[in-house]
Amino acid sequence: MPRSSLPWAVAGLTALTVVTACAPADSTGDGKASTSATSAAACTKDKLKLTRPGTLTIATDKPAFEPWFKNDDPAGGQGFESAVAYAVANRLGFAKNEVKWTTESFDSSYAPGPKKFDFDINQISITPERQKAVTFSDGYYDVAQAVVTADGSRYAGATSVGELKSARIAVQVGTTALQAVRRQIQPTTQPRVFNNQIDAINALKNKQVDALVLDLPTAFYVTAAQVKKSKIVGQLPRSADGTEQFGLLLQRGNPLVGCLNVALGQLKSSGELARIQNQWLTASAGAAILK
Repeated sequence: MPRSSLPWAVAGLTALTVVTACAPADSTGDGKASTSATSAAACTKDKLKLTRPGTLTIATDKPAFEPWFKNDDPAGGQGFESAVAYAVANRLGFAKNEVKWTTESFDSSYAPGPKKFDFDINQISITPERQKAVTFSDGYYDVAQAVVTADGSRYAGATSVGELKSARIAVQVGTTALQAVRRQIQPTTQPRVFNNQIDAINALKNKQVDALVLDLPTAFYVTAAQVKKSKIVGQLPRSADGTEQFGLLLQRGNPLVGCLNVALGQLKSSGELARIQNQWLTASAGAAILK
């Protein structure tokens, strides 16, 4: 993967001339931003309500895995989610040294209650259940779930979801991967649920399970760097509920969500978000979809 750092512009949001749709608060009552329009000028750094004045506090889990973060270093600006976080910060007028990272575990990030961060970026899918407790930004990445197994496994040549029903499957607790396994694969043996991703990966490595289900970009990293002689069997079909997306997570009702949506809208319309995705997640294009 390329290792170039994200370029930085210190100029604030006043340099932006485009007016973008945004919501000043979670006024819909369902964890989504409202569709009220507001100008980008309302999102200048001095007008934002932040956990720490003058500082944008961003959370993620530890360890922070590739390809989302490079070298377990969210502050490095490398890896897809680190680059996205800094690009959002830049659009809001924050220089790189005005961003502070804090650790928040995946499963506690969407628990109800006060948050010690402005937003969390950690491959957190937007779901109706989570929206009852927290607020999400617009999506910044469309997610596909993938199945990983050992090269010599009886499941390595599977081409359909039905062929995986007898497999012992590992997933991380609280993830949409677990939902996908239960709804789409419906294995005859209950999936083994692990508290964190590395334990689920180790279960496959140690042959405690036959397969691992997780998001596609992470699956590519697992097969390339974490589990020797493993392969991606394929992607699970898209859910009938629609495209799964990762979103930036905020405390329920945090008005900052509107300005995050302004920033994400700017990144999408300018092509910058696509460029970041192409830089860090290009390997994700080649896995076959299971029937």
